[in-house]
Amino acid sequence: MGAERYLAARRRCFASRPLIVSRAMLPSLLDRARDLPERAYLVARLAQETGMLWDLRREGGVELARALLRGAQNPSLIYRIHGANIPDRLGVVQGDVAWTFREVDDRIDRVARGLRRRGVRRGKSLLVMLKNRPEFLLVSAACARLGAAAVAVSWRSRPEELAYLVNHSGARALVVESALLGVVDEASRAFADPVVARNVYAVGHGGGAVGGALVTPFDDLYAERGRYEAEVGADDEAAVVVYTSGTTGKPKGAVRKFPKETLAGAVRFLLETPLRAGDVHLVACPMYHSTAYGFLSLSHITGATAVLLEEWKPEAFLAAVARHRVTTTAVVPTMLHRVLALPPELRAEHDARSLRVVFSGGAPLSASLATSFMDAYGDVLYNFYGATETGLVTLAKPADLRAAPGTIGHALPGNEVLLLDDAGLPVAPGAVGELYVRNKMLVAGYHRDDAATAQSMRDEYFSVGDLARRDADGRYFIEGRKRDMIISGGVNVYPVEIECALEAHPHVAEAAVVGVPDEEWGERVRAYVVPRDGATLDHGELTLWLRGVLSGAKVPRELVTLASLPRNPTGKVLKGALASVAPLERPS
Repeated sequence: MGAERYLAARRRCFASRPLIVSRAMLPSLLDRARDLPERAYLVARLAQETGMLWDLRREGGVELARALLRGAQNPSLIYRIHGANIPDRLGVVQGDVAWTFREVDDRIDRVARGLRRRGVRRGKSLLVMLKNRPEFLLVSAACARLGAAAVAVSWRSRPEELAYLVNHSGARALVVESALLGVVDEASRAFADPVVARNVYAVGHGGGAVGGALVTPFDDLYAERGRYEAEVGADDEAAVVVYTSGTTGKPKGAVRKFPKETLAGAVRFLLETPLRAGDVHLVACPMYHSTAYGFLSLSHITGATAVLLEEWKPEAFLAAVARHRVTTTAVVPTMLHRVLALPPELRAEHDARSLRVVFSGGAPLSASLATSFMDAYGDVLYNFYGATETGLVTLAKPADLRAAPGTIGHALPGNEVLLLDDAGLPVAPGAVGELYVRNKMLVAGYHRDDAATAQSMRDEYFSVGDLARRDADGRYFIEGRKRDMIISGGVNVYPVEIECALEAHPHVAEAAVVGVPDEEWGERVRAYVVPRDGATLDHGELTLWLRGVLSGAKVPRELVTLASLPRNPTGKVLKGALASVAPLERPS
């Protein structure tokens, strides 16, 4: 073969095959990368440690270099890069839908063009009320390319709740499930801006008038093909607005922007985990919740295939793990409890040996639950602490959970954590204080609520009202919510400590502890307990057992047995609703 023909063949080969990088070259390459900006260096480390480097193709390298050189921070760029680099790998799977990364990127462009043509532009807001489906991802990424704000809300919202969320967020359009159009119709009567009711895009609907709403089929947004390049400044305007669950008062809209440090923060977290290129990630929580969408985004950074579980059921979860050979997932603790509550013979029907990483967060993870889950499924459990407002703050790895069950782990790189008393002073080692965090991932604030934003801030540190302590090894432990703390006879009582003690009892499945008014003590401790299947709770025996593990003021003066604890859709216990649940037995 002549030199020219050889070089031409080589060029064709490299145009379609991964770049070949010798493992022996890596130390040298990483040393050189240290001279690059931090983001570029972290990306180089991530590519090497996750195995993404071995998938790198020329087209993907060009898109990645372009993004890094531009200093772009738009979260939708990951789909542009993967669409060029691993175009034929499945990006999203649900039921009969199986889209490659090339198809995902193309659909994002088309939805962005369709929304822009209909008035959703830079600085505008669009409200998304969908179940776990691929369109949720498309709309969120398309809004990022437009420089618009995607406002994620629960698909369980009632008409009055939806009207409040539309009006408060200033949304100009809605993307909804076709089954929810009745809710939209009822809510539209209270929309402050009637234009919103004429900008409704429904998945799985043929279009037309539905009561007071004018509906456009979502598929109409796909009409215009072609690459959509975000306009200059779109990165600065793009945002995701997540409304808090609103267990007390009206929900607040946490506004997350995407500054240049966002990518670095995400990569730092990934470097602390065993997430790898080629993973299969199961999205089990509702996608309007930060846990679900956050870990979907993190997994997609590494090029994982995302399998969407439309609605949570414990057996459906295990079946999806077995069918798709799922390697990673993110859940809330109540999901772990419900998996373990399944009959052992039913759990054994589903092969879950592919699971390497199960992230748990969003609510306290009790020591007994963490240990029981790892005993059943191996040391694959990672307990994280974070919030919609703060991003990811701490991470407990399986070794931490074995050594100190119930811990939320050590602070992640890039986070500064303070534990402060009511006067704003650091608490003594081992003492409980309000947890404040400063990092580059803090939200821009609460939408149209400067007072709530200011109340949560202290000298650039943000608090969502959680109480925590830190042990001698630097591990953190959540002790409850500041508003949930009970003061009984002048003693501070932290509900989480009592709940963990109760759940360690062999006959108790779950527990929730609250304070109730008491003339003598100011407040007395009341515990609501759910028995394990087939167990009967003897309140006298349970009280004696608690006295062996808790000091006097912490032992509940009242015990109430319930069939289940009331929870919101994301698994948080609704403590304000406990008193209205009919007990299995009268208080003792």
